[in-house]
Amino acid sequence: MAQKPSIPKGTRDFGPAEMARRNYIFDTIRSVYALYGFQQIETPAMENLSTLMGKYGEEGDKLLFKILDSGDFMRGVDPSILCEGGTPKLAACICEKGLRYDLTVPFARYVVQHREELTLPFRRFQIQPVWRADRPQKGRYREFYQCDADVVGSDSLLNEVELMQIIDEVFRRFGIRVCIKINNRKILTGIAEMIGQADKIVDITVAIDKLDKIGLDAVNAELAEDGIPAEAIERLQPIIKLSGTNEEKLATMRDFFGANRPSPDLPVREGVECSADDVQYSEIGLKGCDEVEFVLNTLHALQPCAVASGLSAGVELDLTLARGLNYYTGCIFEVKALDVEIGSITGGGRYDNLTGIFGMPGLSGVGISFGADRIYDVLNQLDLYPKEVSTATQLLFVNFGEAEAAYTLPALAACRQAGIRAEIYPDASKMKKQMQYANARAIPFVALAGESEMAAGTFTLKNMQTGEQRAVSTQQLIEAVLA
Repeated sequence: MAQKPSIPKGTRDFGPAEMARRNYIFDTIRSVYALYGFQQIETPAMENLSTLMGKYGEEGDKLLFKILDSGDFMRGVDPSILCEGGTPKLAACICEKGLRYDLTVPFARYVVQHREELTLPFRRFQIQPVWRADRPQKGRYREFYQCDADVVGSDSLLNEVELMQIIDEVFRRFGIRVCIKINNRKILTGIAEMIGQADKIVDITVAIDKLDKIGLDAVNAELAEDGIPAEAIERLQPIIKLSGTNEEKLATMRDFFGANRPSPDLPVREGVECSADDVQYSEIGLKGCDEVEFVLNTLHALQPCAVASGLSAGVELDLTLARGLNYYTGCIFEVKALDVEIGSITGGGRYDNLTGIFGMPGLSGVGISFGADRIYDVLNQLDLYPKEVSTATQLLFVNFGEAEAAYTLPALAACRQAGIRAEIYPDASKMKKQMQYANARAIPFVALAGESEMAAGTFTLKNMQTGEQRAVSTQQLIEAVLA
């Protein structure tokens, strides 16, 4: 007996109804991107591993799906690698390509490769699947779609402001209540400096980024395992637990970074005595505060009579937000749904140094990525899809036979010309079977034409929801369905 076919864990099939909903998501995001002047591109599903490796941190590299070289891929491989059990070394020998982990790194590669063809600043969006060898769970898949928008070639923080407006507009159209969280990697770097652990910035950001998932005690334990001293971990606690308004948090962080103390690079003012503590100061931390403050103040100024943030969604400065990817250098964003327990449904940030990895230093970029699959799950749970999204065919013509079908075809063509999604049942089956088909497909209107209708030059139009039916001409038929 043949084995029943299946699909890999962490992947999904999508039927017609599901695809209608997913296309609603993609079309909504695409239309908002277009409003802000973004242009669409696509990149290959697979990239050279040299393009992908080292761009996502050690943990990200482990989640890359690697593709075996074609042909006799084991030819020339040193047998000692197998004996040593060196899986990463073996993979390096037999795999040259991998499935893309996200859309940002391939985009950076695209920018470098096509630099002479681009007009900067370049505003691009991209809607394609990505793959991660992660443990499948609710809201987390191994194959999923990202809907990215990025601006490269501009240092202006107005780009961050517009990306937050895009986030807000997309979720307003979906009807999903969200909280937009913002932080800045410069603030995190400054925190690491102030606790004397500047060289541990990656370990610190990776750990505190897991706070929502594993809790404070587990984060502290991970920090200790990474070799961060107990005193430094203790100094980090007030920052992790910091609460209050965005303005209060920024004021606290400015004080923490020494905004009221002289920089160690500046001369001490005459007549002022300074101890060692008085010169604790982080210039990069304060710059991060300035950047966040600019974004928040600009958003607020856009709609001073609306809501406090200038957006429909709430905006929260979250100092534990780290966005574990190593390439972020400035403002970072993450979006949480308020009415559904699920992970981040949108994220992003600024990455000043990403293209430098590919030989083009000094090209700044900032971007966001909507997690289409998680948004799909949220819309399903909250039942927020517009009614028309679930309606594919709007009108079905019943088929009574060869002559009736011939009579129907011109009207069918006219309906389609008017923009009505219409079809004719292909076989002259029993009436009951054709009506069951219409009900199963949730088709709202059915048109019938028998001998009497053909003689009168009309159709009988039935509303499948109300059961009402009446005789109509082809033009009246079109008007009724479009009404």
